[in-house]
Amino acid sequence: MSLRIAVQMDPLESVNPAGDSSFMMIEEAQRRGHSVVVYGVGDLAYDSGVVSARVRPAKVFPGQTPHATFEASKLIDLRKDVDVVLMRQDPPFHMGYITAAHLLELITPDTLVVNDPAGVRSSPEKILTLMFPDLQPATLITRDIGRVREFRERHGDIVLKPLHGHGGAGVLKLGRDDGNLESIVDLFNKMVPEPFIAQAFLPAVSEGDKRILIVDGEPVGAINRKPPTGAIRSNLVVGGTAEATELSAREREICARIGPELKKRGLIFVGIDVIGGMMTEINVTSPTGARALKRLSGVDAVARMWDVVEKKVG
Repeated sequence: MSLRIAVQMDPLESVNPAGDSSFMMIEEAQRRGHSVVVYGVGDLAYDSGVVSARVRPAKVFPGQTPHATFEASKLIDLRKDVDVVLMRQDPPFHMGYITAAHLLELITPDTLVVNDPAGVRSSPEKILTLMFPDLQPATLITRDIGRVREFRERHGDIVLKPLHGHGGAGVLKLGRDDGNLESIVDLFNKMVPEPFIAQAFLPAVSEGDKRILIVDGEPVGAINRKPPTGAIRSNLVVGGTAEATELSAREREICARIGPELKKRGLIFVGIDVIGGMMTEINVTSPTGARALKRLSGVDAVARMWDVVEKKVG
């Protein structure tokens, strides 16, 4: 069965093939004989009932330079000319992301969108975790400096971060006596209209932040991302290093608890972050880590994703 795949992503020619999960998804689709076109979110349009995109047919060449070639661009109807759309543009989760999800939701009766755009729209990374308060560290969402002071009094060291940030951007640790609290809260309140998030600091982050990949509600494997010495951010894009790991009993419990909700929302390919047995994020927009997982453990989460997608379309 040959599928027609459209990938909504940042420019394919600019990604790092050695670590990019979207490139890996295209590579596997191509290996299975599917045809692939790519486009950016800015190429998405709605016109009198038709959701279309100006796309470029693409082929990828792992380990070569250039790593991708393209045919001439063309305009296609995402409802009639495509079997599957991968929604893979990078965060941040903002109104542009939400608008794209609204447009893609219009085609879902006829075209499978992964992840489901309605599910993505209603599941920001740091919001979906709020459904499971006993699985996450103590958490406060607010714009009120008084609430943050009281929260720090209760929990000691805390972490402040933007509610819709990504890649570890804007993540700050504040000790119990740190005098920068008021200035940082003021800065957050001036930079963004939404509340920010405060969480009790988890000292176990020095041992690593596990990225667990979940496909169609089931965990398939994990990598442990260790922060640089003295740092608290373990994201690979800011210098964290990946190492092989296994899922603990607590982590399997977390996956079992959230799995049914992920399936209910049509979130087929998901990455969750766990520190010291506490879940900090559920990444549904364009989760990464698949390449490192395969390299370190041999587990191919992307192949499992395509197995699920082919079954759903077939």
